[in-house]
Amino acid sequence: MERDCNPGLAGAGGALPCSRFHVRLVDERTASGVPQGDQPPEYAVSSFGGEDGVNRLHHFEYRGAGGGGGGFQGRDSLRPDSIFHSYDTNSYLKPFGHNTVDRVPRIDFYRNTSSFSGVKINRPSLADLHEDLKRDILSVPGTVDGVANGDGALSDEAERKPPENKDEKLVRFGWIKGVLVRCMLNIWGVMLFIRLSWIVGQAGIGLGVIVICLSTVVTVLTGISMSAICTNGVVRGGGAYYLISRSLGPEFGGSIGLIFSFANAVAVAMYVVGFAETVVDILKENNALMIDPISDIRIVGCITVVALLGITVAGMEWETKAQVILLIILLIGIANYFIGTVIPSSTEKKGKGFFNYHANIFAENFGPSFRDGEGFFSVFAIFFPAATGILAGANISGDLKDPQVAIPKGTMLAIFITTITYVTVAICLGATVVRDATGSVNDTITSTNCNGSAACMLGYDFSACNTHPCKFGLMNNFQVMSMVSGFGPLITAGIFSATLSSALASLVSAPKIFQALCKDNIYKGLYFFGKGYGKNSEPIRSYILTFFIAVAFILIAELNTIAPVISNFFLASYALINFSCFHASYSKTPEVNWGSSAQAMSYVTALQDALSLTGVNDHIKNFRPQCIVLTGSPMSRPALLDLTLSFTKNFSLCICSQVFMGPRKRTVSEINMNMDKYQQWLAKNRKKAFYAAVAGDNLRDGVKCLLQASGLGRMKPNTLVIGYKRDWRTTNSQDVENYVGILHDAFDFEYGLIILRISQGLDVSRILQIQEELQRKEQEKLALEAAMRDEQEDGKRGIRSLKFLNKAVKYSTNSALAMNAQQDYKISTSHAADFNQRLLDASTQFQKNQGKGTIDVWWLFDDGGLTILIPYLLTTRKKWCGCKLRIFIGGKLDSIDEEKRAMAALLGKFRIQCADIKVIGDINMKPSKESWKIFEDLIEPYQLHERSKDPATAEILQKEYPWKITDAELERFKDKTYRQVRLNELLQENSRAANMIVVSLPIARKEAVSSYLYMAWLEILSRNLPPVIMIRGNQKNVLTFYS
Repeated sequence: MERDCNPGLAGAGGALPCSRFHVRLVDERTASGVPQGDQPPEYAVSSFGGEDGVNRLHHFEYRGAGGGGGGFQGRDSLRPDSIFHSYDTNSYLKPFGHNTVDRVPRIDFYRNTSSFSGVKINRPSLADLHEDLKRDILSVPGTVDGVANGDGALSDEAERKPPENKDEKLVRFGWIKGVLVRCMLNIWGVMLFIRLSWIVGQAGIGLGVIVICLSTVVTVLTGISMSAICTNGVVRGGGAYYLISRSLGPEFGGSIGLIFSFANAVAVAMYVVGFAETVVDILKENNALMIDPISDIRIVGCITVVALLGITVAGMEWETKAQVILLIILLIGIANYFIGTVIPSSTEKKGKGFFNYHANIFAENFGPSFRDGEGFFSVFAIFFPAATGILAGANISGDLKDPQVAIPKGTMLAIFITTITYVTVAICLGATVVRDATGSVNDTITSTNCNGSAACMLGYDFSACNTHPCKFGLMNNFQVMSMVSGFGPLITAGIFSATLSSALASLVSAPKIFQALCKDNIYKGLYFFGKGYGKNSEPIRSYILTFFIAVAFILIAELNTIAPVISNFFLASYALINFSCFHASYSKTPEVNWGSSAQAMSYVTALQDALSLTGVNDHIKNFRPQCIVLTGSPMSRPALLDLTLSFTKNFSLCICSQVFMGPRKRTVSEINMNMDKYQQWLAKNRKKAFYAAVAGDNLRDGVKCLLQASGLGRMKPNTLVIGYKRDWRTTNSQDVENYVGILHDAFDFEYGLIILRISQGLDVSRILQIQEELQRKEQEKLALEAAMRDEQEDGKRGIRSLKFLNKAVKYSTNSALAMNAQQDYKISTSHAADFNQRLLDASTQFQKNQGKGTIDVWWLFDDGGLTILIPYLLTTRKKWCGCKLRIFIGGKLDSIDEEKRAMAALLGKFRIQCADIKVIGDINMKPSKESWKIFEDLIEPYQLHERSKDPATAEILQKEYPWKITDAELERFKDKTYRQVRLNELLQENSRAANMIVVSLPIARKEAVSSYLYMAWLEILSRNLPPVIMIRGNQKNVLTFYS
């Protein structure tokens, strides 16, 4: 048996503290878990140390007689109640079968704290994965999974407690009830029934249809822009205000929020006045006016808005039920109108100007006949409020189940249906009703003379309307649709439905928008109106404010006066929504003009912009991979630079970095000499990157300086890009320690890390040296030839000037030296042609179009999203757009379909498209004998083998070779080692034909994993593969589906 050591219980009673060099005493008998020959040893999930080499959980196992497998196992392990909380061991300790602190990707890591759709949980922090834990996490009550969560947050299961009060369930609406119904009711408003006939009379059928189509163009463009913005992240309450403020910022959002909420409040008055006009017309027909038409409109309007306020205060659920009922009535009313147009007209209706469908009427009404100072734009201003209903659904975005889907789907469908309805009704009105009619059945033609009007041709003489005002016809009667319909009261019901539903929608929208504006506290004095009441946070105070604004405009009692005011407000809102979308897309590729004629101004502008950025709060949606690229000189590792520029060019910061090592005086001189040279090379070769160089005693110290001091304000790097060290097996141990130390430093400074490996290598500096030598010799050869020609010509003329003698001395003009130079040139050319042509080809492979292929992303652990973001950014670039993403994730064999659906849902939330998602359920199988033998041969020269020696000798060897891999270290991290070997087998099996492989970078714990063991992991993981990018984020979100 062996004496156990526990790295997680250092110093605890009864347990031996251990380090990487701890020697374990082993007896001669065979124990499970020890390799036998070439066979990889068996290992259990609860084996020593787990994958991260830390005993995070002790299982108290009860075994029956004979040590059978009964009793408590795995999740059923006994746990002291005083220490353990209820949690999901499979979720937190076994992402896909192994004990590890690392977490697999899941949607809950990306939620906001106040998310309604799920509970946010925390992934392990970078320190949890990177630091060598020396504490006993079980000694702190209530923090069993504190390491997994990274900040001591509650476990997933603990966080997902059901709400204590089931009555507090929020009311959420789908795209039909919440958006489609609401938009259609708002668009089919007062204009459809009591102003469309007047618009056709004034503008004619032709211009009337143009007015409708022009309004539709505005609303379609706005709908598309709104859809683009709201599908770019989770939309909260506040509708158009929320979209604009989150896209353009609070300055635009605040101003347009006030305008838009005020416009909706005025719209309430417009719709209520339309309703009151119809009621007053009915009272007038029955001689039941209370005072006079204007006063009656005010009285009816005020009573109506009080009733509507009561419905809205009762809650959104009641308001939505009322909307559905009103829609049914409205549809019946519209159908009733179309039926009425085909029912033969009665004598009474003919006297009022309705003659069914006639080509003469259509032709007469096709052109415009503007009167009373009206024109095209005034008619458009009166009609346009009918189109403003497109935002009725977006305005209650906070009450929708899925605003990202509901708003685009419901809004665009509502625009299509209502536009068809308006155009059809306008054409039908223009083809069946004349512009002017007296209303008298006796005004028939009494002579053969006819004034040429359509009514005259149909036997009616309405010429009296030319001298006296008439009450009927398109121009004079706002209740034409009621007169045309098959059953007039149904149209009246439709008018009531359309006006009341639109008023109701606006009465809900205005307070919701105003509440969102007030909650953002942009205007301090308005915060009072942002308070919400009840389970849906109803803005009662904003309702009351909207009520008083509506009453003030109802007292105007003139629909044609109120409508143009609303048009101006809504057109301004729509213009800003469209500008928001344009600005959001255009600002993705900002350009600064650094023209020489305005360098001073450009410098000042850039400086001011950089300073203004310091006042902008960081947000996940603004994350960009801003990279320090360890290229050395920019031309030394072109593949590394080209790949980085593939996802940073015109998008984010890229700094080519070089460390000069040696005496300070010489290195500073080299830095100053090369700074302009390399920056100009980048500009000449159209590499959108900066060049930075530092002096250091060694590579690691120089990179530390770069990691801490690079960047300016918010334009500060957050990702380190480095090439894979191919020569780690042949270089000295200090170089390997420095290289791995750089990776540790990157994690310490919370950088994301990207390592690129190409089988041919990255460094082409040797080839560049040869090319420079060839160019120098070519120049010498040309100079020698020119000097010889000049000397020969001057010799013929008998001239021996000092100038040419100096040239002869300088360039060694004797023929023997010239022959030697030419011979050297030929030899060098031959040598360069044979020098690693594959390396030259590989160094430029990312400059070429990648064609059709795949980028295989092995997203094994959730690092905040950098592992999936980088390949996605690649696919958005021209050279990589033909490549499709294939996602590989780890999973369990019994839940492959479930995990595949979960990953598809997560990618859908991020709007990342992929060709395929594959769940690998056999990651935890033992690697093959051949693969394991390759790994053993790989690390053999770097192993200490202290167990095969006596303790004294082992201690001496440890002091002499502190960088070697100990047997204790291999045992402690055997699970993680097995995984790297197994992963390479799976990569060989699934991704050999990929254009690029992106895989989660394993993290080595500081002071626990030796540099050579870590390099062996990276070597075995990425060997014999296409270009491999190993990525690990800093465990903070770089992707979100929230706005």
